[in-house]
Amino acid sequence: MPWHEVSAMSLRTEFVTLAAADGANVRQLCGRFGISPKTAYKWLARHAAGGPAGLADRSRRPHATPAATPPEVERAVLALRDQHPAWGGRKLRRRLLDLGHPAPAASTITAVLRRHDRLGPRAGQPRDWQRFERPAPNRLWQMDFKGHVPTDAGRCHPLTVLDDHSRYALAVVACPDERLATVRGHRAAAFARYGLPDRILCDNGPPWGNPMADPHTELTVWLLRLGVRVSHGRACHPQTQGKDERFHRTLKAEALQGQPFADLAACQRRFDAWREVYNHHRPHEALGLAVPASRYAPSPRSLPGTLPEPEYPPTDHVRRVCAEGTISFRGRAWRVGKAFRGQRVGVRAADPAGTWAVFFGAHPIASIDLGGHTSEV
Repeated sequence: MPWHEVSAMSLRTEFVTLAAADGANVRQLCGRFGISPKTAYKWLARHAAGGPAGLADRSRRPHATPAATPPEVERAVLALRDQHPAWGGRKLRRRLLDLGHPAPAASTITAVLRRHDRLGPRAGQPRDWQRFERPAPNRLWQMDFKGHVPTDAGRCHPLTVLDDHSRYALAVVACPDERLATVRGHRAAAFARYGLPDRILCDNGPPWGNPMADPHTELTVWLLRLGVRVSHGRACHPQTQGKDERFHRTLKAEALQGQPFADLAACQRRFDAWREVYNHHRPHEALGLAVPASRYAPSPRSLPGTLPEPEYPPTDHVRRVCAEGTISFRGRAWRVGKAFRGQRVGVRAADPAGTWAVFFGAHPIASIDLGGHTSEV
């Protein structure tokens, strides 16, 4: 019978003892002990060279491991992971290379993290959406509030602004509320530093939109006067703002998770430090592991010192919107939205069938059907 694990040493000792006796038939003993002649002569040779100790199992570990990760590299990997606990193998490898350190393959880094118990369970989600990306910076900014964060002094409402092309975080602001005046002030600050984008994408709720009434708000009117177009995500489709939603997950994992905050000032200090890392140090997988700062440049369109008034061609019928959000045209009142109260709009013929378009500057905001009613854009 073959060797039994529990009595391997005793069986080997007995076998070599019997095989060493005068006149012993080694081949016959092999059959009785259930081992091959090759195994038998191996143990006889080891016993002859090392005595009883030679019968012990030897380690199968190789004498040398030239492909093993050097200890100093492992220490660098673990130190960087401790600084950024949410980063995986690919990000860590790229950042090590950027810092001038030798870096093994991403899979090796992942193995190092697993060996040192630095990896938690990973939950994947199926993706049923398709990625889109603007071809250049400032073509589209995504803007939204992340869910509120508790502080010892109340609540913080993180306001985020993200460039669609580069994923550059233009602003991460600790706000006391989600009111129009708060958003407008911080948005103006972002415009003053980075210039004006072509378009801003935001959701449908206040202060960005008013889906239960007019599609425009004072905030969108202010943006239209600056020449910034406004888009709204589809209701119940957060993937429309997928980059900002994903940015919020990263913000939570790397800046908010397990972080106690005393007040808004403490939140802002944390946001400022993290934004520096996110924009300039953190490799971004959607950018081929480049950092967002490598793909971003400020807009050439500067924030004007005074808000420009909308201009209209001489062929337009210019009307001022009254307090009820309507204009007078062809002897009737037509609704264009209360957000435009006090503003000048232009009415121009859209087609020979009697449909007219209402513009606020260069932006269509409503249409008039002389045989029916207005519809807001």
